[in-house]
Amino acid sequence: MKPYEVTEVLNRPLSQELLARDLTRLAYVAKDGTPRNVPIGFTWNGSEIVMCTSKNAPKLPLLREKPAVALTIDTEVHPPKILLIRGRAELDVVDGIPDEYLQMSGSYTMTPEQRVEWEAEVRSLYDGMVRIVVTPTWAKLIDFETTLPTAVEELVKQRAERQG
Repeated sequence: MKPYEVTEVLNRPLSQELLARDLTRLAYVAKDGTPRNVPIGFTWNGSEIVMCTSKNAPKLPLLREKPAVALTIDTEVHPPKILLIRGRAELDVVDGIPDEYLQMSGSYTMTPEQRVEWEAEVRSLYDGMVRIVVTPTWAKLIDFETTLPTAVEELVKQRAERQG
C-alpha cells in the first residue's frame, strides 16, 4: 500500500472514531514461532499508534527480533466496525511513565479521586516503561455497509456474476 492510501483510510471519520478507542489487539510472532494476539491500551497521535508496556514484558525481545505487527481495533456492535493496521514496532525505553500511558487510560470511567489513586499506584510500580510505536504501512477499514472483508467482496462479486 502506498503511504497516501494508508493516510486516506486512517483519515476516514469511522477510522478516526476507532483510533479514539481504548484498546487494540496487537499480533506478533511468539518465541515458539506461533502467532500471539494481546489486547493492549493505545493512543493515536495522528501518525503513529503508541502502546506502552513494562520493561520486563515477554513480548519485547520478540518484537525486537521480529518487529512486523498487525493491529485490530473494533467495536462490539452488529455490524462490527473494524480497523486493521500493519506496520513495524519500534521500541523506545523511557524513564518514568510516558504521557501516552496516562492518556490511553484516560477514557476509563474513574472519579477524580480514583484517578489520583491509580496514577500514584502506576508511578510507584514502574520506574520506566517501553513505548511500542507503530507507524502504519497498511490499513483497511471494514464497516460491513460500504466495505467488506476481501473474501466476502469476492463472494458478492461471484454471486452477482451467477445471477447475471
